Amino acid sequence: MRQKIKHIPLNPMADMFGPGIAIGKASVNELSTFGQAELRTLKQAKQSHRDDYHLFFLPEKGTISIEIDFQKYDIKQSSVIYIHPHQVHRVITFEQVTVSFWVINTENLHPEYLNVLADIAPAKPLSLTKETFSIISEAASLCLKLSERTNDKLYHSLLKDSCNTLVALVASQYVETSKPADKLSRFELITKAFKSALEREYATVKKPTAYAQKLNISTDYLNECVKNTTGHSVSYHIQQRVILEAKRLLYHSDRSVKEIAAELGYDDYPYFSRFFTKVTGITALTFRNRNPE
Repeated sequence: MRQKIKHIPLNPMADMFGPGIAIGKASVNELSTFGQAELRTLKQAKQSHRDDYHLFFLPEKGTISIEIDFQKYDIKQSSVIYIHPHQVHRVITFEQVTVSFWVINTENLHPEYLNVLADIAPAKPLSLTKETFSIISEAASLCLKLSERTNDKLYHSLLKDSCNTLVALVASQYVETSKPADKLSRFELITKAFKSALEREYATVKKPTAYAQKLNISTDYLNECVKNTTGHSVSYHIQQRVILEAKRLLYHSDRSVKEIAAELGYDDYPYFSRFFTKVTGITALTFRNRNPE
């Protein structure tokens, strides 16, 4: 049974890795070889939580199973995964595996790469070609060596630039699977702008008209763009984003449905309850009481 708490745990960068940037490699053959500190870290990772930093995993041997926002992913060798800040996730299995990882907070991330990551989030595991995997793995090993040169005069700059290089290598692979920005149609550009605004303001802005006004277009045209691009209306996307956050809070915290409704911008608690049931097909309390698979 999952542990209930008032708020979803947030792991601050400073508490987990120190200031700003960290690069590492972990080889786990038998958990029985772990020390107390390592076991505590793994225990934290296995509990649902959020991070306030950008996280990348590159398995070099074995498979890591991770749950991200109610979806389980098996991340195998020659693949990579990016988890963006505030996604709720937990490690399910982490044994008989070697994995490189790097974490970086927004302040140290190159602005161009930050924009790219915002466009691909939430990201699914991405399979890499043998050549690309080899390049990224070698780059991660070099970055790890640089991270150990703590006495270098330009240590922070070396660490920041090397980690950003890793981020760019991974982000470029995600970009290759999507259409280039200069090839996007006007419908796709408007949909992209809408989704960006929605991510920022889903808790306070619920009406398609308000998003259309922010983009300086008519509501009908915004709906046309979004439906043409995604197959769903603007209202559908607003509802799904609100419901995702509601599910996170219901499942991973013990805040009351009324408290969650208020946090998501619904002063009318009964209306929120009806809305949740209409969209999901079950009541909020039924969803909360379901056991994890």
